[in-house]
Amino acid sequence: MKKEQLIQFENEIASTFNRGGIRAPIHLYSNNENFLIKFFKKIKKDDWVFCSWRSHYQCLLKGVPPKTLKKEIVEGKSISLCFPKYKIYSSAIVGGILPISVGVALSLKRKKSKNKVYCFMGDMTSETGIAHENIKYSINKKLPIHFIIEDNSKSVCTDTRKTWSLKKLTYEKTKSKYITYYKYKLKYPHAGAGKRVQF
Repeated sequence: MKKEQLIQFENEIASTFNRGGIRAPIHLYSNNENFLIKFFKKIKKDDWVFCSWRSHYQCLLKGVPPKTLKKEIVEGKSISLCFPKYKIYSSAIVGGILPISVGVALSLKRKKSKNKVYCFMGDMTSETGIAHENIKYSINKKLPIHFIIEDNSKSVCTDTRKTWSLKKLTYEKTKSKYITYYKYKLKYPHAGAGKRVQF
């Protein structure tokens, strides 16, 4: 999928939400299309992808048809999109998807599978205990998993660095075959599309 198509999809979802056509929370992406398109070139069809509540782009890049994805979002499932057929799952629980992704990676290792797991998380989640434990376990057990930390400096309505009194995040600028960190500037608020919608 091309950059323009990703942007067009999110713009359409934002417009639908602002018109009151989506009666549930949404979390949109922007300004990280180039990174994700490039990164997904290494993710194979039978690899597993796990995400947080912001996962529209990952779903599209994993092969979920736009019409199918939009239908689920309009029905109120934007923060918990799961498509077993495409091996992509997301959860609205902070850090909740991490142990599940590690469990799948452990299973793949035991089965001697050639497939991998890719787990996306936000900058604040990366500083939680559950993230540190799952990352440490995965590295020490040499599991077939890769963690992607997405830093948009919008942990709900707080700044992650100020919250933890950090000059830089724990995994910022980390060079590891298990971790990829990247930063992007989100044009949308943490949730919604910038307009107060009254239902």
